[in-house]
This record gives sequence, C-alpha cells and structure tokens, in this order.
Amino acid sequence: MSQAQRSVKLKCAKLGYQYVVNHFLTCLLLPIMAMVFVQAIQLGPEEISNLWNSIQFDYTKTVCSSFVVILVSILYFMSRPRGVYLVDYACYKPPLSLRVPFSIFMEHSRIILGSEPKSVEFQLKILERSGLGEDTCLPPAIHYIPPAPTMDTAREEAEMVIFSVMDSLFKKTQVKPKDIDFLIVNCSLFSPTPSLSAMVVNKYKMRDNIKSYNLSGMGCSAGLISIDLARDLLQVHPKSIAVVVSTEIITPNYYRGKDRSMLLPNCLFRMGGAAILLSNKWWADQRRAKYKLLHTVRTHKGSNHKSYNCVFETEDSEGKTGISLSKDLMAIAGEALKSNITSLGPLVLPPSEQLLFLLSLIGRKVFNTKLKPYIPDFKQAFEHFCIHAGGRAVIDELQKNLQLSTEHVEASRMTLHRFGNTSSSSLWYELSYIEAKGRMKKGDRIWQIAFGSGFKCNSAVWKCNKTIITPSDGPWSDCIHKYPVYIPEIVNL
Repeated sequence: MSQAQRSVKLKCAKLGYQYVVNHFLTCLLLPIMAMVFVQAIQLGPEEISNLWNSIQFDYTKTVCSSFVVILVSILYFMSRPRGVYLVDYACYKPPLSLRVPFSIFMEHSRIILGSEPKSVEFQLKILERSGLGEDTCLPPAIHYIPPAPTMDTAREEAEMVIFSVMDSLFKKTQVKPKDIDFLIVNCSLFSPTPSLSAMVVNKYKMRDNIKSYNLSGMGCSAGLISIDLARDLLQVHPKSIAVVVSTEIITPNYYRGKDRSMLLPNCLFRMGGAAILLSNKWWADQRRAKYKLLHTVRTHKGSNHKSYNCVFETEDSEGKTGISLSKDLMAIAGEALKSNITSLGPLVLPPSEQLLFLLSLIGRKVFNTKLKPYIPDFKQAFEHFCIHAGGRAVIDELQKNLQLSTEHVEASRMTLHRFGNTSSSSLWYELSYIEAKGRMKKGDRIWQIAFGSGFKCNSAVWKCNKTIITPSDGPWSDCIHKYPVYIPEIVNL
C-alpha cells in the first residue's frame, strides 16, 4: 500500500472516529428509536389503542408535575448568565501623512543614532525580518528629528486615535454617548491625570453616573482583559451597554537610546486603536449584534520571576526609559499558551478531541512520561483565528504549535504587514480583515488570543450572530483588494 493510500485511509478513519464520538447520543438513540418503531408496527393500531387506554392518569399528580416542570424551567432560565453581544466595533485608520516607509525609518535611525552604527544595523536586520509593510504609521511627534515627545503631543495622539474610533462607533451603532453605562479604556504605557477614560467622558459629555475604568500596564493582552471586565459588569447589571476602547500611545514611549533589547519595540509598534460596543439587551440588540461572547479565559504567569521580567519597562545605562524584551520571551509565551488552552479546551473542543487529549494524558502519566503530549485540533472548534500580531515570530510559533494552515493565520500576518503591532487593538484589525474578505458566516466561531506583559495569555471566544456583509468602510476599505500579499522571509533594504 502506498503512503498516499495510507494517508487517505488514516484521514477517513479519523473523520469516522470524530463523527461517532461527537454524535454519540445520536448514534445511540437512532437504533433504539428504530427498534421501538418496528415493535409498534408489529403490535398494530388496535393493540396500541388498548395499551394507551389501559394507562391510568392521576390528574392531581399530572397538574403538580407540570407545575414543578414549569417552575424548574423558569428558575433555569432566570439563573442562566446574561448573553453579552458585540453590537459593532470601529478601528482607527491613520492618515497617509503619518506613513513610515522603511527608507524614512532607517534614515531617521541613522541620524538619531549616528554614533551607534551597530544599533542602526541591528534595527535594519529587525525590519528586514519583521513582516511589516511600507504603510505602517507613527504619530506626528516621532516624525521629528530628533523625536519630540511631550505630554501635550502624547495627549494629541490619544485624542486623535480615541476620538476617531468613538465617533465612528457612535455613527455605526446609532448609540448616543449618554446611553453608555460602562466605559473601559486600556492603554498600557500612557496613563496621564486625568485619565484617558475621563478624557472620553469629558469630550462626549457622558452621564454623571457612568462607571468608567482605566486599565494601564497590562500590555498587549489588555484588550481582552477589558472585554472580560465588561462581560462581568454586564452579567451583574441588566439592560446595560458597555464601550471598550483599546489603544497604545506611542509618542511618550519611543526609545531614543542604544540598548538592543529596547530598540526592538521601536521597529514593531505602530499607531492603532479600536472601540467596541457590548450590550446585554437581548430584545434590543441580539438581532443587530455581530457576535455573541461565549467564553473568556485568562492566564497569568506573574508568579514566575522570568515571566514577570520578560517584558519590562526600565532605564538603560544612560537613564533613557524603554521597554526591554527578554530573549526568553517566546519560550515563556509558549508556556503561557499551554496553560491557557488547558483551561480553554474543555469549554470549546468537541468530545472526540477531549477524549484523545485525556487518553494522551493518562498514557503519559501511567505508562510513559516521554510520550509527546497530544495537541488538540482546535480547527475542530473554530473557523477563524485572531492571533495577536505581536511580530512574525509570535505568529510563526502559534501556527506551528496549533498546527494551523496559512489561511488560518492570514488575518494576523496581513494585519502585521499593513498596520504593524498596534498592541491590544490588533485583534480587531484582524477581525475586520476577515469581514472585509467576506469570510464571516452565521454560526462561525472565532478565537482571539493575545499575550501581554506580566506575563499573561488571554483568550476570548465569539460566535457570529449573522452573516457579515462586506463593509464599505473600515481600516481595510481602500486596500483589501491587494491582500493577501506575499511576505518574504527577508526584505532586502
């Protein structure tokens, strides 16, 4: 037998196994129903009628039983968690005047780091292998030579990004600012006083009793932490609307030193932001909502010293502040991912994958600890994957570990190419890419996964509420026809 024939037979056997295990009750009930049907045919109509008439009903017991069934049903539906719906979202699209092609980025680097040719060469190598394209953007203050970051220019960037996405969100959803019950803004590295959430409340004249939250220092996974917080709030407060704003302000955090571990973020991070409107108003927003939130799973590895220090804001030897990225980052991210999918798997995987994972675990514990652990096939649980576009290495590693196809990681790679690493908002650019390609259908399940300092790995699982019509606006409206593009391993600059 040839290898191709073996492969086909193995695939057929696996499909058969998955069908039987995933539809076990159906496979069990069908023969029983067939036997009952055959037996009924053999009895005949007269015997069935006599059997029915012989059954004595106690009407008092029947009424009481019906009452109990109705009461239990009401209690069940009242105790169920409230559904949380994503009505719509908006992503920031920077103006073309803020583009930073490779040539301009390197020219600035050579001028700013003129006395450090090795640091310039290091940045060149990073850019060549980064997976970024020529259309990513940096804020106005970083375009100056040398960069001129101040509190005022940082606030200007925050207003430019946040007000833009909020205006777009209100326009899309027809929701008024005074309708908002909860406001959550996450920005890891820029935390002014008054807060960014207060800035939004002031701009849009929101209600005096609005509950606002400002999350900082939580890295690129803060967007999903905000979604989790919004979900918890909406579970407690009925008939409510929450807005989540995810962004990262680049202006005050552009590193101007020569430490290589701190120069890396300069090459990857770019402008971006997103605003998301969530609601638990089932009767009002379920039909128009794009997605329903199914699960959020958060993993925090901060108790481990290496994990805590792998993404660290500090000063270099010359007193210049920057974000230092450890060489152990990918290994730590891998461990965080394992912990996260261990918690997520039982919630989303079909029985066939859970059974294989359990048998693998028992085999390793009881028989042979050297056996490779079974990696569940998450393609059985999700149609779409939104992997945080933190860099080419992050996407490559997750594609390899989760055994995903090129199409599964296409949204992440193209987002990195077009917009760069926009931190916590990158997941929404990826979701927008899938919609712009016309791939999002009713019932599709989406897995958003992000990594952040601390070290954290967070997941959110959504279900598409309706087939999404290709949007005419959005961050991809003028360039989606160009994608996907081929991204070479190394771009010669």
